[in-house]
Amino acid sequence: MPRRSLEKLVELFKSKTVVELSEIQTALAGASRTTAFRYLRQVTYRSSYNKNGRYYALHDPAKYDRWGLYSVGDIHFSVDGTLKATVTRLVRKAEAGKTQKEIQELLRVRVQLFLMDALAEGVIARERFGRLYVYLHIDEEVRAAQLRQRREMLDKATGDEEGRDLIVVDDELTIRVLLVLLRYPGAGSSDVVRHLKGRLPPVGRAQVDNVFARYGLGEKKGPLIF
Repeated sequence: MPRRSLEKLVELFKSKTVVELSEIQTALAGASRTTAFRYLRQVTYRSSYNKNGRYYALHDPAKYDRWGLYSVGDIHFSVDGTLKATVTRLVRKAEAGKTQKEIQELLRVRVQLFLMDALAEGVIARERFGRLYVYLHIDEEVRAAQLRQRREMLDKATGDEEGRDLIVVDDELTIRVLLVLLRYPGAGSSDVVRHLKGRLPPVGRAQVDNVFARYGLGEKKGPLIF
């Protein structure tokens, strides 16, 4: 019978970027779940915060981006380990707090339940800001600073062209906007918002305007050509 050892587990992690529990059990000579997790506790690892946490990777601080996130394809990991801890950290460290949508765009998973849990536990706060809720630090001074920054961002975004760069626009949203323009050449930003209405995550006029400005698009630009 193959010898069971911690070295076998380390070798597995070094040979594959992410692994599943069944692979860990195999590397540990058919170990049970309980035994596999006993060995796992001897290495520094993270389980994926999506895919029901069924993927595992060695914890390497150098892998994470500035948000403390790391992805392998559509498998996502966080420096914090759990999704609730990640949501809490992102809210607390955000200069202007975070809306639910902004957090979801970063994490690429639904976060509403985790935000509600964090609120119920008193580890984050929430205040209404216009038509949206903004999630904030529980410390009163930090929260006040976050709200000031949020107001400044909103004033810039609605008051001048430069402010468009402060609206959250990722690659996925940009592709969605461009696909609408391919289907409806000459459509304006308000038309794009209408065509995308009802889809998740929702798309606002300011975000579409950002894409139009970034790529020099608009009613007067004519059909979109690639």
